[in-house]
Amino acid sequence: METELIARLRQQLPSHPLLKLGIGDDAAILDGAQGADWVVTVDMLTDQVDFLLDRVDPRRVGRKALAVNLSDLAAMASRPVAAVVALVLPRKGGMELALALYEGMIPLAEEFGIAIAGGDTNSWDGPLAVSVTAIGHTTARGPLRRDGARPGDLIVVTGRLGGSILGRHFDFQPRVGEALALAERYSLHAGIDISDGLARDLAHLVEESGCGAVVDLASVPISEDAVRLSDQRADGMTPLDHALADGEDFELILAVPAEEAERLIAEQPLDVPVTMIGRFVAEAGLWQQDSSGHRSPMPVRGFEHDLT
Repeated sequence: METELIARLRQQLPSHPLLKLGIGDDAAILDGAQGADWVVTVDMLTDQVDFLLDRVDPRRVGRKALAVNLSDLAAMASRPVAAVVALVLPRKGGMELALALYEGMIPLAEEFGIAIAGGDTNSWDGPLAVSVTAIGHTTARGPLRRDGARPGDLIVVTGRLGGSILGRHFDFQPRVGEALALAERYSLHAGIDISDGLARDLAHLVEESGCGAVVDLASVPISEDAVRLSDQRADGMTPLDHALADGEDFELILAVPAEEAERLIAEQPLDVPVTMIGRFVAEAGLWQQDSSGHRSPMPVRGFEHDLT
């Protein structure tokens, strides 16, 4: 499993004088000059796993390949600077496919002022794989990490959750501007983006922070896509189930001191809704609370790569 692999690599990978934060968060942090550290992240998308190339415009694949990295930088409240792109292309039609992938990336790079600074290309007889490495730098407020949540902080999320598979998983907007604005205006203790599902990513955050979390189920913001997906599949999963477990929403989960969170919620400073959905507690684990106040363990549902 991916979690086990990360744990074992943490024990085996050597330390480095420039590495301030390594494996286990949304991005690495390298010691930089003039008070700003470099933030580096990489993601890989592969045909038949993350998308079906025969069913989707490759421009959307290219855009997503860059966007998921920008979401990781957003989770760190870091400002994007550049990206490098590595492609493993099918031999047949590889040139046209590569150009289409870049056509999808370029408008997003221009939107965020990012230099596509280079990369690598290879070809083979297998499916397409796209790997993007994005580089950003910290701001004066410093990086937002997973390990800073404290008991008493409130859990705040951006946007509405669930049902991204209906199309939003390709066309989502990375919350870079939102993260930078919130970090500048409010005190934030920790953050993570929702790539594997609200429950699973919140579990990652509390594990790194050494605390627990209680989610108020009635407060979880549910997207219209989650409602539609529940109706379409009719498999017993409710819209709330989708909001808790569906991956690739690419919204933010933030740990915010209580007074700051209340001010943030009252001011609603973004173009997307910001919702308080619970609180961090000293007791380890993930918990859910229903409308009657009854608390029970929350299943850690969501996506995880199977490495067995």
